[in-house]
Amino acid sequence: MSLASSFITASMGIGGGVLLLAVMASLFPPLALIPVHGVIQLGSNFFRAVLMRTHVQWRVVAAFAAGSVLGVAIGGSVAVRLEPAVVQIGIGAFVLWSVFRKPPAWLAKAGGLTGLASSFLTMFFGATGPFVANYVKSLTLPRQAHVGTHAVLMTIQHSLKSLTFGFLGFAFGPWAGFILLMIAMGFLGTVLGKRVLMRLDDRQFRRALNLALVLISARLIWLGASTLLAG
Repeated sequence: MSLASSFITASMGIGGGVLLLAVMASLFPPLALIPVHGVIQLGSNFFRAVLMRTHVQWRVVAAFAAGSVLGVAIGGSVAVRLEPAVVQIGIGAFVLWSVFRKPPAWLAKAGGLTGLASSFLTMFFGATGPFVANYVKSLTLPRQAHVGTHAVLMTIQHSLKSLTFGFLGFAFGPWAGFILLMIAMGFLGTVLGKRVLMRLDDRQFRRALNLALVLISARLIWLGASTLLAG
């Protein structure tokens, strides 16, 4: 599953983290789900960033990183958990709006705010890649730069999240073997996904990205609404 999720993200720039989280949610205890998923995604995004490093737009990284530090710090200190269903619906609706409407001009200059908001939410929800992808999309980058820049931003976010969970006392040791295996398979998926990415042109990539965003967002809204209605 890590191979498949990394292949999807490397080729389309988005989707793999949400897919992996959905599968892990049915197998992992709730308290371990977000921390373990975060470390696996850290490894996957790190290798993707290394493979695409020559295409990364480093000018946007500093502001995002600064916002992420603040967002993770706030999220880690909040005692009351946000309602996951509400977060799912909110992110899904925002991303859908961004697909069918041109992203506002201010979003391309809101790296710090994006880092803060997404890093705060990732402490509770886990996979906020679509949220960050919308910010990267507003930069209107070529496909390789989009995937590489998104990978660096998510590497920063997952690194900070993993460090925070470790500081809060989560024991990663019992999950180390599983994590290493998933990261190794994720690297293979990233290599294969990069080959697909290089065969797409920018127009095809944008279409694939928008389709992936719509499907992921619709699923998030469906899951959130179902949870609220069931409760």
